Amino acid sequence: MARPRAHSGAEGPKEPHSVSLKVLRLSRPSLAYQYPLPAANTKISSKASLSLPSDNADSQFILTPQLVLPPTFGSAYVGETFACTLSANNELPEDTLRVITSVRVVAEMQTPSQVSSLDLEPATDAALKDGLQKGGSLQKIVRFDLKEEGNHILAVSVSYTETLMDTDSQAASGRVRTFRKLYQFVAQPCLSVRTKSTELPSLEVDNKSLGPYGKTRLVRYSLEAQLENVGDGAVVIQVRMPLILANYKLLI
Repeated sequence: MARPRAHSGAEGPKEPHSVSLKVLRLSRPSLAYQYPLPAANTKISSKASLSLPSDNADSQFILTPQLVLPPTFGSAYVGETFACTLSANNELPEDTLRVITSVRVVAEMQTPSQVSSLDLEPATDAALKDGLQKGGSLQKIVRFDLKEEGNHILAVSVSYTETLMDTDSQAASGRVRTFRKLYQFVAQPCLSVRTKSTELPSLEVDNKSLGPYGKTRLVRYSLEAQLENVGDGAVVIQVRMPLILANYKLLI
């Protein structure tokens, strides 16, 4: 087992931060599942296995009207918008004379090809005019469109001013502290698309521009597309077939 590195006399132990950071992914809720028992004369009530027993709900249907949040981070897919909330929390006890002010949160996303700065919502917070109160939190929301596969790293930096107050509520000393945390996840494709083109027998059509008996040979092709769901869950696909596809013909 690896042993922690001993602190030198000049370095000293690191003091824990007075502000903590929590990052939670924002996900859409889904309907809860239930597994109804057979409607037979047993000693067990048919409502024992229901997720949300109710007289107004269908007790024999697998889906319930109750919404649940995903228990884990889940999978991130290319094409969706990754969203999460950043919460900077004041962890100071109530009996301390220290106060936290000038809290600032900065986030950026590192993709396989570039590093992008992220906009935080809301941009300003009027509630922090007098500092971050004990037990309070500063929450921001970031969004990022996933456009490429591979490792993504969400880098979040938090800076704040920690001031020690005396018994007369006057500032005795202060210092600026900062820390940075990295959160790594993988963006993977949700659909795999394979295409195949085949040349069809040509057709001869009338072409009046070549005379009353003019003919033109029409070359035709067929395009076959195969979609495969490579994700973890079901995918709903909306098929649209534009009429403009019928005009992609080659006249010779």
